[in-house]
Amino acid sequence: MKIKDGFMLRQIVGTWLVVPVGERVVDFNGMITLSDTGAFLWKQLQEEKTAGELIDLLMGEYEVERETAKADIEEFLDELKNRGLIEQQA
Repeated sequence: MKIKDGFMLRQIVGTWLVVPVGERVVDFNGMITLSDTGAFLWKQLQEEKTAGELIDLLMGEYEVERETAKADIEEFLDELKNRGLIEQQA
């Protein structure tokens, strides 16, 4: 899975924001605020990644146990799916 084209991650005054660009502005009104961890995961999803790869990357970046990383990533991915921000690999 990976982030769909048409969304940009920007840091403004210490806050991470995801904003739609181009044609996505019509379909997605608004923006999303992310934590530092969310921004880290968003950056990883700029290229195709599996949930397992994201878990390993998160554990390498932060001191977090596998089960905690797995639960956090599942919640993050569910939110992105619900908002239509990621594409699944066929």
